[in-house]
Parts: sequence; C-alpha cells; structure tokens
Amino acid sequence: MRWSKPLRVHLGVLVVASLLCTSMPIIWMAFRQGSDAAVNAGVQQMRGMSLRLIEGYRSTLEGGTEAIALASTLPQLASPPPRDIAAKQELFLEVLRNVPEATSIYTGYPDGSYLQVINAARRDVRQTLAAPDDAAFAIRTIAERQSADVLSTFRFLDSTARPIGERHVEDASFDPRQRPWYQSAVQDGVPVSVGPYVTGTLKVPTLTIAAPMKGDGRVVVGINIHLQTISRLLDAQGISPHARAYIIDGGGQLVAHSDPDIMSRIIAIWSRTSGAFAMTTNGFDTSLETVIRLRRDPAFANGGVARLDLDGESYLVQIAPVSISGLFKGSTAAIVVPLEDLVAEANRLLVRNLLIAGAFVLAGVAASVVLSRMVSRSLYRLADEARRIGDLDVGEKALSHSWISEINTLASALSASRHAIGQFALYVPREVVRRIVSPEGRAVVKAKRQDVSVLFTDIRDFTTISELNSPEDVVDTLSAYFELLNTIAESHGGTVVQYLGDSIFVMWNAPVPDVRHAENGCRCALAMKAAVDGLNAENGKNGRPALVTRFGLHTGPAVVGSFGAISRQQYTAMGDTINVASRLEGLNKEYHTSILVSAAIHDAVGDRFEFRPLGLVQVKGRAEKVDLWELVRESGC
Repeated sequence: MRWSKPLRVHLGVLVVASLLCTSMPIIWMAFRQGSDAAVNAGVQQMRGMSLRLIEGYRSTLEGGTEAIALASTLPQLASPPPRDIAAKQELFLEVLRNVPEATSIYTGYPDGSYLQVINAARRDVRQTLAAPDDAAFAIRTIAERQSADVLSTFRFLDSTARPIGERHVEDASFDPRQRPWYQSAVQDGVPVSVGPYVTGTLKVPTLTIAAPMKGDGRVVVGINIHLQTISRLLDAQGISPHARAYIIDGGGQLVAHSDPDIMSRIIAIWSRTSGAFAMTTNGFDTSLETVIRLRRDPAFANGGVARLDLDGESYLVQIAPVSISGLFKGSTAAIVVPLEDLVAEANRLLVRNLLIAGAFVLAGVAASVVLSRMVSRSLYRLADEARRIGDLDVGEKALSHSWISEINTLASALSASRHAIGQFALYVPREVVRRIVSPEGRAVVKAKRQDVSVLFTDIRDFTTISELNSPEDVVDTLSAYFELLNTIAESHGGTVVQYLGDSIFVMWNAPVPDVRHAENGCRCALAMKAAVDGLNAENGKNGRPALVTRFGLHTGPAVVGSFGAISRQQYTAMGDTINVASRLEGLNKEYHTSILVSAAIHDAVGDRFEFRPLGLVQVKGRAEKVDLWELVRESGC
C-alpha cells in the first residue's frame, strides 16, 4: 500500500509553511524600512512647516512694509504736528486697523517733532501708558519743540476713534532724531529694517520698518512689530513634541523663538538692556551656533535638511532665508527636530505591527487546522450524499454549507441532481428516471422570503376584442403581443412567471438576483408601453385590434419559489407585494392612466424617473391605503 496521509495533515503543513515563508520577510523589511519612512515623513513635515512659517513671517512684515511705502508718499505727513494732525491721525489709525500685527506707527521730523499712534488693545500696553481700560488707541504727540512751551501729550481713543481721555507729559526728553530707526533711514535714504531694539515709548523689544518721505528725506515714517508677535508664528509642535523653531538676524542674533520660556527670557533681557545680546542669548538654544554655521553652506542655506548631533542626540535641522522686500537681509528661519521623536513613534508602530503580525500568524495556524478539518468533514459528507443519490434517495435535505467555494460548488451540483431527479419523479416512474436522469438537470428553487419587484399587465377590454374578432386572429395578435412583451421583460432582467389569460406576471430579483430590480422594472414598463404603442400602429395597418395595455408595478417582500401539490408544482411568488401590484394594474381603469406604481417604487427610484402623484387610495382586500403614483418617463428623457 502506497504512503498517504489525511488531507488535514497536508493542508495544515502547507498553510503554516506558506504563512511563515511569506510573513517573516515582510515583517523584517517593514522593520528595516520603518525608521527611514518615519524620518522621510518628518522631513516632508519640516519642509511644509518651513513654507508656512516663512509665509506667515513674511505676511506679517510685508503688511508693515507696504503700509510704510504708502505713507512715505503722502504729503500730509511732510509737515510736523500739530499741522494736519487730524489727517495724520486718521491715516495712522487706518494703518493699524489693516496691519493688526503692528504695535504702533509714527513719524519723526527734523525739528524733533513726533507723532505716534499706538495699538492699545493689549492690557500690558494700557498699563504702560496709564491708559483707560476701554482705550483701543493711544496717540503720542511732541510738537513745537523749538518754542518755550513744548506740546507733549497722550490722547486716548476707543475702538470707534472717539476721544476718551488725555494727559500732558511734562517730560519731553524723547527725541526721535536720536532713535536708530530715524538715523538709519536718514543716513541711507531708502527704506530700512532695524532691530531688535527697545522702543522708547513702550520699552519693549521690537522690529522696525522705516522709510524717509519722498519729498523730504529728513522726515521718517516707521512701524513697529513686537517680538512676541513674531514668536507666535513659530509653533513647531505639529512635527513633534520637542521640535522648535526660531529666527536669527544677519548678525547671528536670536530674534524670536517658538519656546515660550526662551522667548520670555529674550524679551526680559531686551527690556533690561540692549547690550551684549548675542552673548546672552546664544546659550538659550545649543543649536544656534550650528545653524549659523550651516547657513553659510549653499547646500543648506536655501531650505536643505541636515542631520547632526547636539549634546549626544541626533537632530534634523532645516534653515531658510526670510528677507522681505530687501529688508531684514540675512535673517534666517530654522526648524530643529529631535530625530528620536520621529524614530520613537515609528518604533512604537513597528512593535505594534510585529505583535499584530504575530497574532495573525498564530491565527493562521489555528485557521489552517480548523479549515483542514472542515474540508475533510465536508468531503466525507458529499461522498455520503452522492451514494444516497445513486440509491434514488431524493428526499429534501438542507444544503450543507462550507467556507470553501469549490466544496460549495460540488454540494450545489449534487443538490441540483437530487432536485432534478425528484422533479422527474413527479411525472415519470422511478424506473424510467433511473434511465433518463441527466447530471445537467436544473434545481427547483425552494420557496423563501426576499425582496422582489413585480409587474402585472392587462389588456383593456380584451373580452370585447375576443368577441369582435375570430379566435385565430385573437391568437395571432396575442401571440405577437406576448412575444414582444416577453422579449422586453427578459432584456430588462425580468422573469415572466406566468401568463394569466391576456395578462403577464413579471418578476425581478428572483430567481436571478438584481440589486437594481426596482429601476429595471420601471424601465421595462416604459419600454413595454412604447413597444405596445408601436405594435398597435402595425395592427391598425393590418386590420388587427389595438391592445391598449395597463401596467401595475410594486416592490417589496414576497415568498418566492415552488408552490403546489406534491405531484404538481409551480414556480411563482406570493404575498401582499404580489396582490398590491395586481391591484395597481386594475386601478388604471379608474384613473385613466397606463402605468401605476406604489410609493415603494417611487422611494426607490424617484431620483431617476419622473412620477405624477395621485394620492392615497384604498385597494380591494387591503386595510392599509396605498400611495399611488403614475410613472411618466425616465428623468432626462
């Protein structure tokens, strides 16, 4: 006897070997490539964030640059205050409304006069200026410096620019001509950027954009942007919890930082002194010196990403220039991300994936054992059923089901043979069946509940037509009519279940499944009506009677399958759905319509066909009223 083992042994070994040979290389490759993928994803995030950071930074400063460029051309600013003070004030207020990031806008004059409009919406600004709580703007004026009585005032406005307070300042020692922004603009004769430095009025660190007037280079217009505003643009938490971003100027000084603590220390240092800034802030971030060095390298100066070690840890660093309209030359934005943040997340995902993969391998092993046992049992059952069929034991049995499609196919074939033999046995003696039974016999469908769409047709006044025409003419006319409607029904996926005199009973979704059965039923009814109209035109030419047809269409649950006596059965459908469809066909006579459908049909395909509502109607033999609709045409036709 040759060597052999049960199927479950062969199948179990094969499945386990396949799982292990397939999964292990994939898991190993995923582990090796996971870290690189995480780093690459981090780099892409850094690039995207760098673009957003630079765009926000530029947008903030460009608003101030454009405002100063416009203001430097306006003639009303050329004269020192208090001349044209109302026009100057209105202009500066409008600038602050359009550039909300600006803290103040001002003009310095060669005689020492000075006009400044300050955004006082922040509480710390109001406290510094001793302004009222509802002040939105503060206007500082220094005028007539050359006279004995110097005019130095603070006026306060609410959000509608209505005056709400004023106070005189006896100390007029502030001289715009001594400020760095004034001296730089007068000296260069072009728009300049200055800062960081401490403002003279609010005593806060700021960046300034200033420009000389077009007609008089000794009159300078400037706008301030607080460093805290710049800091708010540098949020790097979207990349990783420990990522940071900052901006350094052309001299390597730290201008703004995403870390609130570092930014507070920067502002605190500037608020106390303006000297030795680079020495005191370089220690705030250990990557600063490396970034200053990298920006000299052309490979990284314009947005390249570098990988470097700082304090024993690996980092990804990206830098990009952020000069605006020729101002703030040499300024650089930097994003620094710890490599561990990116890799740690990747490692967590990889460990999780490894555990999941291991679980799937174990599940596969268990499934292979279960599957092999199921296959063996199913094959034994099928072999036993084949023996019973050979003995003509064709009693109805539940169809055994397997998760393997090939076994289900074999089981279905055996079941079909059993049903075919049983059907033959209804008409032919068993001994004859033994001789003529064919393996290609078609199974009879067992009755079951399912959704179907049902169409009933009927010829108007067919009894009269039968009386007025010879039986031969009626048969010929009716045969052509049935052939036409049968062809249309089949072309639309319907099954002609029964001919009832001059009526036809058509069904969809049984025995052939059809997910669009309601839609196909509507199209079939419209096609039948059009075809009957054409047939009637030909009948009129041939002297045959016109067959005016009425249609009733409904969809819903029904019991579908074989019905009848033991010795004689019929494939059909039963239930309320069938009755309603039949009643709908009859209602055409009352409403003088051709195709009536139910609300169920309308709800199913109302967006694809045009219907005319007819309201609720009581149908014979049914307690509940039916919502009646006339099918008119397909939408878009």
